[in-house]
Amino acid sequence: MSQGGSIRALQQHLGIVFERVELLQEALTHTSYANETDKDVPHNQRLEFLGDAVLDFVVAHWLFARLPDATEGELTSLRARLVRTESLAQMANDLDLGNYMRFGHGEEASGGRQKVANLCAGFEALVGALFLDQGIAAVERWFVALLECQAAEIDQARQTKDPKSELQEYTQATMRITPRYEVVSVEGPDHARQYTVAVLVGDTPWGTGVGNSKQTAEQSAAHQALETHRE
Repeated sequence: MSQGGSIRALQQHLGIVFERVELLQEALTHTSYANETDKDVPHNQRLEFLGDAVLDFVVAHWLFARLPDATEGELTSLRARLVRTESLAQMANDLDLGNYMRFGHGEEASGGRQKVANLCAGFEALVGALFLDQGIAAVERWFVALLECQAAEIDQARQTKDPKSELQEYTQATMRITPRYEVVSVEGPDHARQYTVAVLVGDTPWGTGVGNSKQTAEQSAAHQALETHRE
């Protein structure tokens, strides 16, 4: 098994002092470590589940208070952007969280400390541990400070919305439905793929887009949907 940096050092780094340090240790323990030890060591999956829900609330509260003019759809889109796996993994990486986690030998050897999924899970578990240790107010104080560092980026995103974001905001606000995208076809050789993607709202097709990547085709489909259906 592989033990990361010390608990005391991490607490100093985070600016948090846990009353129940065992919660923090649990948050840092990957399943691979628990599976390789002879002891009954708890791993971080339950705390990850709790932290995910806590983050949704804290981010929603922060956005609601900060953006009084934002629609429900826009708030939903921004929250999804902030709590997506890649965003949370980046926060964990900025905090050097991976170097404090505990992994089994196999996971360590395969680059477990740098894996996006592990970093996201560790971050969510850390939030869950802090919530159990000190309550929602402590989580908000700590996490909102991290969110404020992204405030300028969020403001920029609001000013330059892409079609997918606009469509999601529109359908969330008017229908309480999140659009979904389906690949209709993929054509062409490997070096010149052409994707055709349909966007559906509920079970109804709203638009179709074509592009040289799945992402480009999705944006094109969203643009067509907005042109056709938005009042």
